[in-house]
Amino acid sequence: MNLSKYRHLYTASQFWRKLARHAATAGRGTLEKALYLYYAAQNPATPAWARRVMYGALGYFILPLDAVPDLAPLVGYTDDLSVMVAALGTVAFYITPQIKAQAHGKVDQWLGARARPTPRQAET
Repeated sequence: MNLSKYRHLYTASQFWRKLARHAATAGRGTLEKALYLYYAAQNPATPAWARRVMYGALGYFILPLDAVPDLAPLVGYTDDLSVMVAALGTVAFYITPQIKAQAHGKVDQWLGARARPTPRQAET
């Protein structure tokens, strides 16, 4: 998917507005992926080409007209999540443990902390 056509739609204020309005309905996974991209794009160590991919995915996320409307129960964020996962696959090297922790902290702040498995529990 060519995300460059969505890059111009991204603005930080629209991104935060969409997250605030749809945090509960988008779900933890969608929020975390969006925040991974957002925080990685803010990192000065992230190269310009990776930022373009990230902003393209975030532009699609805040686009008001989706392939699948965000208000559709259960499937509304499927297309957004798919685009973000594709972008994350492309720029995975720039999604550091610190960025993941920052995103998890923000989502926990909004939705409440959830029990995260310890490394030993995750292996089983």
